[in-house]
Amino acid sequence: MKIDINWLGKNFHFEAENDTKGKIRIDGNNEIGGLEGGLAPMQLLLAGVGGCSAIDVLHILEKQQQEVDSLKVEVDGDRQEVEGASHTEYRSIHLHFILSGKLNAKKVERALKLSITKYCSASKALEKGSDITYDYKII
Repeated sequence: MKIDINWLGKNFHFEAENDTKGKIRIDGNNEIGGLEGGLAPMQLLLAGVGGCSAIDVLHILEKQQQEVDSLKVEVDGDRQEVEGASHTEYRSIHLHFILSGKLNAKKVERALKLSITKYCSASKALEKGSDITYDYKII
């Protein structure tokens, strides 16, 4: 896997591009001189966990022959200072899944549990330093 990060020539505005030409904007916040024209690096971590889990859940539900009409994941991270370091990390990450369609609640619960505890590489990468929780609502 390879990602190229290209500076867009102004402040802290960058564009990340993968080998299939998929792109995402990265930026710092106004406090450090960013344009806020993209996601901050720590926001990208949350987006990675949410996106990874969403892909897993959709894939698992499709295998369970569930009809998903919509799927949204709201990801909330609580950052904490790391003692003796100049950075913060996520103490906790909570994912709230909002789904609609012809869905069996037990199958949704199973799909979420499998994603968070077994399949999602992004959440597995962060679980040692972060308490990762989830819940859901079917509308």
